[in-house]
Amino acid sequence: MRYVDLLKTTVLLSAASATALAVITVIQSNALGDDLLVLVATGWWVVAALIGTWVGRRLEASPSVARALREAQGTTTLPEQNIGRMLLSRLWPLLLAALVSAIFSFFLPQVAAIAAGFMVAWALAWRHQDRAVTAIEERDGVTFFVASGSPIKPVKLVRTPGLRRETGAERWKAS
Repeated sequence: MRYVDLLKTTVLLSAASATALAVITVIQSNALGDDLLVLVATGWWVVAALIGTWVGRRLEASPSVARALREAQGTTTLPEQNIGRMLLSRLWPLLLAALVSAIFSFFLPQVAAIAAGFMVAWALAWRHQDRAVTAIEERDGVTFFVASGSPIKPVKLVRTPGLRRETGAERWKAS
């Protein structure tokens, strides 16, 4: 699986989890007749969106992504391409957090409200990381793939030869 696809999937899954948890919060608070919960939760979601937007404002790779790119091993063969297993092994903490929050929200709807805010912040904080990796891939003429590994250890990448994109300035110099 390409690393940029894993990053995009992480952002989309975080946003989808936040949406589902927000819906559960509204439904549960409506069932309990607790209007204050929705107002407080909405305020938290706005604060979380502002935090996520602020943290993710820069277009360069975050330190953890930069470390993974820097430590990528070069290879000429593609790694194993079992997308479903790869996604599950890398995104299980996110899925587990969403599932546990959804289950606990039937007893305490505040849990889903709080978790939804964190998922919103996470999605917004990571929204530019795939573009940073794509820019590096285009500049260096490589493609980064996620290597199989332990689901509890940091992601390991492999670097394969790719296609280098020539910009207009480079084309002008070559002529």
